[in-house]
Parts: sequence; structure tokens; C-alpha cells
Amino acid sequence: MNFELGEKEQALRDEIGQFAKEELPAGWVGASVLDQECRDWEIEKSIAKKLAQKGWLVMSWPKEYGGRDASLLEQTVYEMEIGYWGIPGAFMGISGTQWVGPCLMLFGTEEQKKKYLPLIASGEPDGVWCTAYSEPNAGSDLANLQTRAVRDGNEYVINGQKVWTSAAHRSRWCWLMARTDPSALKKHRGLSLFIVDMKSPGVTVSPLLNYYGRHHFNEVFFDNVRIPASNLVGEENRGWYLLMQALVFERRSLAPMTYGGFKRVLEQLVQYVKETQYEGRPLSQSPVIRRKLADMAIELETLKLFAYQLTWRLSQGDIPGYESSRNKVASDDLVRRIAIAAAEILGAYSQVDPDSKWARLNGIVQSSYLGFPGQAIAAGTAEVEKSIIGQFKLGLPKSY
Repeated sequence: MNFELGEKEQALRDEIGQFAKEELPAGWVGASVLDQECRDWEIEKSIAKKLAQKGWLVMSWPKEYGGRDASLLEQTVYEMEIGYWGIPGAFMGISGTQWVGPCLMLFGTEEQKKKYLPLIASGEPDGVWCTAYSEPNAGSDLANLQTRAVRDGNEYVINGQKVWTSAAHRSRWCWLMARTDPSALKKHRGLSLFIVDMKSPGVTVSPLLNYYGRHHFNEVFFDNVRIPASNLVGEENRGWYLLMQALVFERRSLAPMTYGGFKRVLEQLVQYVKETQYEGRPLSQSPVIRRKLADMAIELETLKLFAYQLTWRLSQGDIPGYESSRNKVASDDLVRRIAIAAAEILGAYSQVDPDSKWARLNGIVQSSYLGFPGQAIAAGTAEVEKSIIGQFKLGLPKSY
């Protein structure tokens, strides 16, 4: 396993960096893994289209579906760079590019592949997806979900409620998990995955502002929503197994983007402590602060190696078991540690809103500090991930 980037990957890094400098406003700090939707939807749409035109949005996909047959290492480098630069548009359709599309390539019908994959790859708003798993009474215990999908001739009729549905207010399509067999002996065996057009009659989206005022989450209500039976993904009542693969894809993508985004945060912090004085001396001369920054750098490099190792295994044709969960836990823990340490370094400035003239580092520390608890829950809590690691890496018995 070689962790060094080749000429092709290095050239890609340089090209993405040049793209960011040319296309993004000066001083841009935008979308990140913590804030997957920038606050300017027009910029988001414009940049997504440009990323698609350059073949970057889904670069590792086959050319027939809009990709460029790039290597998984190139894909990982791309994810690190969009995280570093906070490139909007890369996050606009993250459900579609990171897990819906890859799952459709594995489990979808030819009709589904031909219809939806080019839409995702186009970077157009009609290719934006949301993911509807969680419900008011089904989060980590997802097998407890109650949204129903009932077969009625050539259609399914869907009734129920989803919650914390990211970007549902801007999505055209929904990747939905619903119960199709309420009498199944084991709850997870009665679930199925569906594609739902968000413009269907009976779909209602209600905003859920997070606790620092951003509108990214939503409640979604399904009231006798009819979809074609052809919108079932895979086999009926086998959705749980597809879901597990979708979550592997989702968790895999977090480490590269987290690494890129927080590498930039660290660089900004280093510059800040060099330029900021306390009692006549730069903060950079404080042994306590130097140690905090050194710890951040070490943890970032560890996360980068985790990301490369998983990419390497996939490129060898292996089917990783626990690595995506390991990387998810490592990403979450890194964000928490950096956010807390950065807030301690900035002191009261870390509490200032990003739009204030008193904000430091463009307010990214405040966003990171307020956002890390949510990231630690999304795509699986630490407890869920550690159970997977314990079972599939350490050989421990199930915790449930």
C-alpha cells in the first residue's frame, strides 16, 4: 500500500485548487461536511453544473453513466479537495452522488440506471436527492420504522412521516425506506427501498431549523402518495440489505471530506495564532496552544491514512467490512476535538456569528462547534459504529 500520490492525482489536486481560486468569491468559506448546503442556492447550482461539465461530480462512475472512469484514489483526492476549498455544488446532490447512484449501479434495474444516473451526473437541480430513513420513533433503531408502502396493482401507496431529511426542500427525488411487510418475524426483513418523486401529490415538506438557525433539515409527510411499482429498488422486503450497502458508501465518503475541510481550519488557526498577541507575545509561542495544534495535525494525518487505506482496499476488489464505520467514528471524533480546541484558542470570538465584523476565521469555528453533535448522529451514531467494529473486526458478539 503506497500512500504517495502519483502525477495524475497531484495534477488533479492542482487543477481543483485552481478551479476554486477562479470560480469562488475571494475569501470563500462555504459548504462543508458539517454544512452541506451553502446559503446561496444560485451559486450552488452554478458550481454543480461546472463540476459536472469537468467530469468531477461523479468522476469514478463509468462513462456510460456520466462519469469519467477515474480511479477510486482520484475520487478520494477530489473529495479531500472539495472539503478543503468548501466548493459549493459538490454537496448539492451528495445523496445522489455518494450513495444513491452507486447503489443503483449495484441493485437498480436497467431502466432505473438509464433514467436516474445521468440526472445525478448532470449537476442539474433535477438530479438532487434526499434520503428518508429516520422517523420520529426510529433513528438508530431503524428497523422500527413505521412508514408504510402498500402494493396496489402497478403502484405502491405510501403513508408516513420522515424526519431530519437533509435538503428535502430542494430535492427532486427521495431515496425512501418503508415497511412493506408488517407481519415479518424480524422487523428488518419487512423493509423495502423506493424512489419517490418529491413532486408527487401527497408529499409535504416542512422545514426544521437546526439549533443554530440553519435550514438544512426537514420533516417530510407522505399522505397516500402513489408511485409506480417500478420505483422499487431491488427486491421487496430486502431493503435492509441494500440499506447496509448504502450506509457503507455514505460513511466512506465522510473521512476524505472531513480531512480536507479541517485541514484548512487547522491552517487558518495556525495563521491566526501567529498574528494574534496576548500579553505582548504571539499566541503561537504558548506551549499549550502549540500542543493543541500539534494534536490536531496528528489526528488529521491519521484520518487521511484511514481514508487512503479504505480506498486502497476497494481498489484491490476487496469488500471492506468495518473500515467505513471506523472512518466514520474517527471523522466524528476529529471534528469534535478540533472544534473544542479551536473554540478554546479563539475564546469569546468563537461565539460570534459568522456575519459579524468580530468573527474570526470567517466564523468557521462557531459553525464547527455547533455542528459537530449533529454530524456524530448522522449516518449512524458512535455506538452503532463501534458495535459494527466490534462484531466485524474484533469478533465480539452482537450488542443487541
